[in-house]
Amino acid sequence: MLERLKKYQFLFEELVKRDFKNKYKRTMLGMAWSILAPLLQLLVMRLVFTQFFGRTTEHYTTYLFCGMLIFTYFSDASNQGMASLIGNASIFTKVNVPKYLFLLSKNIQALINFGLTLCVFVLFCLIDDIVFTWKCVFLLYPVICLVLFNIGVGLILSALFVFFRDIQYLWGVFTQLLMYMSAIFYTIDSYSQTIQYLFLLNPIYLFIRYFRKIVIEATVPTVWFHLLMLADVAIVLGIGCWIYKKYNTKFLYYV
Repeated sequence: MLERLKKYQFLFEELVKRDFKNKYKRTMLGMAWSILAPLLQLLVMRLVFTQFFGRTTEHYTTYLFCGMLIFTYFSDASNQGMASLIGNASIFTKVNVPKYLFLLSKNIQALINFGLTLCVFVLFCLIDDIVFTWKCVFLLYPVICLVLFNIGVGLILSALFVFFRDIQYLWGVFTQLLMYMSAIFYTIDSYSQTIQYLFLLNPIYLFIRYFRKIVIEATVPTVWFHLLMLADVAIVLGIGCWIYKKYNTKFLYYV
């Protein structure tokens, strides 16, 4: 795969540039929306939920921002990745190129937006009197896992979207449900131990929880927590790669 990426490096770079430019085409603020959009969403959620959930939660702004940072990146990458094949059908139906290039270019664009928002996140942490420790280097692990997880989800969704256009509506409902199930604006401390364990079945909650453990609590999650996250990534990425390999030639007949 790396050899093929190197072979099509120029095409891949041009796809990334094109996708990034198209996203902010005809907007007055351009790339600034990558930072303003999550900030405005954070402001709204803080105003709404502080009175209900934030009164007793220490560093609630950072707590909320951790959840939004991860979920927004996942939502952005998955939604853009879902349409990556259909949106580039005019290219791969005429030229024989690896179809996953289009998905990867969408993920790179989402990753750039995530990186920009992450810089703002660090600033908000400092304002919220968060003390960064050497344990922050462990944040590389969930970030890398999240990138691979998003690619896996994108592989699955983009393939399904080719055959079933209804998937875009179902995914919209699912992501909304997932947002409420990821404890973004509330804590799960009041739930029973069994319910808290059930939250760990949600991969997005795992990523969010990891960030909060490192940034707010300054503690490194357990080994089994790392393994559980890795297992989620391996399963989703494996399924995505298998689908692409099996239906690679059939995509041409449905776009």
